Amino acid sequence: MKRLHLHVSVPDLAQSIQFYETLFGAPPTVVKGDYAKWMLDDPKVNLAISQRDRAGGIDHVGIQVDSAEELGELATRLKAAGNVTLDQDATTCCYAQSDKSWVNDPAGVRWETFYTFGEATSYGEDEPLVAPASASACCGAPAPALEPKTAPACC
Repeated sequence: MKRLHLHVSVPDLAQSIQFYETLFGAPPTVVKGDYAKWMLDDPKVNLAISQRDRAGGIDHVGIQVDSAEELGELATRLKAAGNVTLDQDATTCCYAQSDKSWVNDPAGVRWETFYTFGEATSYGEDEPLVAPASASACCGAPAPALEPKTAPACC
């Protein structure tokens, strides 16, 4: 089973929790001092919100899978299409342990494909990646480093 993932940076966590509880008719399944998450079946979505040092709005989107094999299939398809991916193994992010594969779509939207296999006691690394070879960052960090192979040089 695959589940759509959205991560939104918010300026006021409590206010945003109240809004999303009303929207979904359900409380979050995870609440931390700087983070909340809903794992919904209707719609089938993993919505995470966090109040951190980032601009407000959509931080990244993604696809959550149920196995390492499904993650491998998605990463293989992206690479076969000529996309540059950033793979992370056993990374701590959003109070969870996950394997991930990141990519930017042609419009520059950050996509995270991931398989979560455990919980973590901390949010995780939150530093932007400076190069695709680094694998220590969390949730959405690779934006500046990942560019399609065919993209022309820009600004």
